[in-house]
Amino acid sequence: MLDHNYFANLIWQIADLLRGPYRPPQYERVMLPMTVLRRFDCVLEPNKAAVLRKYEQVKDRYKAEALDRVLNNASGQRFHNHSPLTFEKLKGDPDNIEKHLVSYINGFSANVRTIFDYFEFENEIEKMREANILYLVVAKFCDVDLHPNSVKNDQMGLIFENLIRRFNELANETAGDHFTPREVTRLMVNLLFINDDDLLATPGTVRKLLDPACGTGGMLAEAQNYLRDHHSAARLYVFGQDYNKRAFATAASDMLMKQVDQNGGSDNIRFGDIFTDDRFTEPPYDKFDYFLANPPFGVDWKRQQKELQREHDKQGFGGRFGAGLPRVNDGSLLFLQHMVSKFEPVLPSQHKHGSRLAIVFSGSPLFTGGAGSGESDIRKWIIENDWLEAIIALPEQMFYNTGIGTYIWIVTNRKEKSRKGKIQLLDARNFYIPMRRSLGDKRRKIGEKEDGNDQISEIVKLYGRFVDGETAKIFDNADFGYTRVTVERPLRLRYQMTVDDKARFLDACPHLLDDVQAIDKAIGREPLWDWNEVWARITALLRERKSRWKAPEQKFFRSVFTQKESEAARVVKEMFVAQLTPDYDFDKERNGGTFCEDDATFIIYEADSELRDFENVPLKEDIDKYFEREVLPHVADAWMDRSKNKVGYEINFNRHFYRYTPPRPLEEIDADLKRAEEEIMRLLREVTT
Repeated sequence: MLDHNYFANLIWQIADLLRGPYRPPQYERVMLPMTVLRRFDCVLEPNKAAVLRKYEQVKDRYKAEALDRVLNNASGQRFHNHSPLTFEKLKGDPDNIEKHLVSYINGFSANVRTIFDYFEFENEIEKMREANILYLVVAKFCDVDLHPNSVKNDQMGLIFENLIRRFNELANETAGDHFTPREVTRLMVNLLFINDDDLLATPGTVRKLLDPACGTGGMLAEAQNYLRDHHSAARLYVFGQDYNKRAFATAASDMLMKQVDQNGGSDNIRFGDIFTDDRFTEPPYDKFDYFLANPPFGVDWKRQQKELQREHDKQGFGGRFGAGLPRVNDGSLLFLQHMVSKFEPVLPSQHKHGSRLAIVFSGSPLFTGGAGSGESDIRKWIIENDWLEAIIALPEQMFYNTGIGTYIWIVTNRKEKSRKGKIQLLDARNFYIPMRRSLGDKRRKIGEKEDGNDQISEIVKLYGRFVDGETAKIFDNADFGYTRVTVERPLRLRYQMTVDDKARFLDACPHLLDDVQAIDKAIGREPLWDWNEVWARITALLRERKSRWKAPEQKFFRSVFTQKESEAARVVKEMFVAQLTPDYDFDKERNGGTFCEDDATFIIYEADSELRDFENVPLKEDIDKYFEREVLPHVADAWMDRSKNKVGYEINFNRHFYRYTPPRPLEEIDADLKRAEEEIMRLLREVTT
């Protein structure tokens, strides 16, 4: 039997017919649906006559859905075609082939017609007809024997994967939106199943896997390949959702061709935006054992913002996004929350063993957003629930549409005992081989067995050892957390009444003329450095005059006649007599206040918002000791407002794997410069002589 590469190359050669009307990145618009169509034609050929007879018998007795079930039974497949046409018959009328081809497609069962609707294939049929290549393409596909006797289902899946990969590599400017490099997917799948050999080797094991951003279904196919190679007795049902029409149609076709579903083929792959149209909400397809995803980097979710905000506010943790909402220009962490919401609980007595997920992110979800932000709150939720198992840094220039660094997150609610309370960081940024030919931004790949440098196995082994080393480090969950402490400094005001300021105040408050004149006379116009004392005198004066100022007038008076001055006295916010108890805290300069032991008075000072600062104190450090060590030596009048404390989490990869490279000695640099000068002078002499 010929292998899948032979058939993939044969189909690839037909694509040359499209040159001209189509650019190479557009070939997949024709070749993928035509491959699907030819495969279905070959699969249905043995029972075609029986389906046609049955169709004539029952076409007027059943409605569409029931008719499909009856004819599917007659075909022996999960789909059928009741058109009298076949690929061979299509060749019989070249002048009307476009009409016959459309009629032939309309003869399929609803699940297949839906796929071709999303392929938008009728548009391509018309385009090929106008270019006079439609008949040639159909005729060439007639020569490709994709009958199950020649190409088994698993081989057909490999042919399709091969074609998808080639076409997406041609379209490298957009491939990253729905295509993940094969070696990255293999690494993710190996990490996903790394600890589950015993579980998957159990006879009768059935597991479900979801990719909520499945694209053309490459990750789903790779997961199936892994189980076929390592745990052939286990059954893995894969499911996916995507909002890109052609990607959805491609993945749905792949599912039908490989016959992997227990209830309808393409229903495993569902079309829709997961943010606003989650298609997996009904049991038993609302929870999954495994998850794989490579969501678009930096995806904007402004269009869905109102609906997601409503779900967050109304449902909280009863919905999908209770932990928080990230910035509207990067929805990566929304995908993560969506998947975690579909985790199976750990209930061994009910044969529920929890869930594991592997997802690819850019660097942004690691550290973007300070304490209290949506991103930080999501990281906090994941880490404090002890779900984050590991993060693997991949080499740069690994993806087709971006050269930035990428990271694989492994998240699970069933960590092994040795990993509980721990997070592993693995730096695989130097695990790559250069590609002979770049594909868009992809210039590197992780070596596989066929390259003679099996770096995927190396990374998986490092991951499995779970020990500290140069490229792998183990941390406590708390190592990534910090408390964001608000550091305040006192407001210091100098008072002075001037002619200009007086005129400005009276323009706004002319009814206070007499009071201002009295204040001007009583206090004078010299600068005074203690606003507390000045305001006490003004308050007493106004009381004598039986004059009451409204709060906005008092505030405006201070804003007009005072200036901030570092040498001025601290402005008192409030003062009260402390209720002394044996355990009363006499620490001075605490929370912005000073305790006077003579009269048991506690003074709270007003903070200057312009001098406000923040300190990120590691969770493992004592906040008071940190403040005394890192802050007070530099600003002795500062205090912490602990009521504003926020706990945040971030993962700074570079901080933990930074390697210091000492600069070259000056002598070496001088020697290089001297040699360069001598070479320049030599070249100049050759030109001038």
